[in-house]
Amino acid sequence: MRGRFITFEGIDGAGKSTQIEAVAELLRARAIDVERTREPGGTPLAERLRELLLHQAMHLETEALLMFAARREHLAARIEPALAAGRWVVCDRFSDATYAYQVGGRGLIAAKFAALEQWVHPGLQPDLTLVFDLDPAIAATRVAAAGDAPDRFEREQRDFFARVRSAYLQRAKAAPQRIVVVDADRTPEVIRAEIEAIVVERLLR
Repeated sequence: MRGRFITFEGIDGAGKSTQIEAVAELLRARAIDVERTREPGGTPLAERLRELLLHQAMHLETEALLMFAARREHLAARIEPALAAGRWVVCDRFSDATYAYQVGGRGLIAAKFAALEQWVHPGLQPDLTLVFDLDPAIAATRVAAAGDAPDRFEREQRDFFARVRSAYLQRAKAAPQRIVVVDADRTPEVIRAEIEAIVVERLLR
């Protein structure tokens, strides 16, 4: 039986990363083999591309092409083999992030994104996408409190993240059968309970 594909999305600081392991634990508790990964990244080559994407300034279209190049490698080397083997893939970001950040945030022409998406993973979308929605002002406070050196995306201005957030919500509205928006302005415990209930309702019944 083919595995299921779950992705986590949201602006930087929305808190999604802290919930990914909770979902992986939920699945393992049900004897489901889990492949946990991230984008951009997930393979040695894709991780090298990630470093360029996060720290090297580049043309917008170069950025989009590299995002999808990393994704194609990730799909071929990890995601597609795992799903074919019956493992469930839990991934931190996927193509919805590219739509939100490059189309919504930076202004990439949507048709170019759609062409890349169709080329790189035609017919493949996550079975469930959880979008962690948060006011960019609150997200920025969380990122600053973490104390890590910001990458070039995290250094963007608040209006950039407002556009990214809006694009995520637009994407969710267009695909309600796949994407669930989660209010990320609550305690981790409350959010964990909600996302576990969503996963059970949507994929485990």
